[in-house]
Amino acid sequence: MKTIAEGVNIGEAARLARLTPKMVRHYESLGLLSKVHRTEAGYRVYTDSEVHTLRFIKRSRDLGFSMAEIGQLVKLWQDRRRSSGSVRKVASAHLAELDRKIEEMQSMRKTLANLVHCCQGDDRPECPILEDLEGLTEPLRSPSP
Repeated sequence: MKTIAEGVNIGEAARLARLTPKMVRHYESLGLLSKVHRTEAGYRVYTDSEVHTLRFIKRSRDLGFSMAEIGQLVKLWQDRRRSSGSVRKVASAHLAELDRKIEEMQSMRKTLANLVHCCQGDDRPECPILEDLEGLTEPLRSPSP
């Protein structure tokens, strides 16, 4: 078996990065991973550096960064003369977006919990959940604490 120093095929590179070969090809097509060396037969050969980049991309995706943000982060990571402020700016913008989404989901949860609480759940056809979804009545408001 080849060592990673000699280069590995796409299946092995994907396994080492905990990705699928399809995702490896996708990241390459997006330019997140530079074009890799190919054998005379056309097979991709991935080096340790490329597998390391794939792991970086995977971890970035695990943290919810968008492909555009990952593209920025990969460039910054590869630029040894970067400023950490540039990296922080990308991460801070993503953090603010996560906070916004969390707040939105907490609001949805609060509304849905109130609707579930107000629904009798009995044999009658009246249901405040469906009435709210229908949008013809004023939404139920949670009681103020």
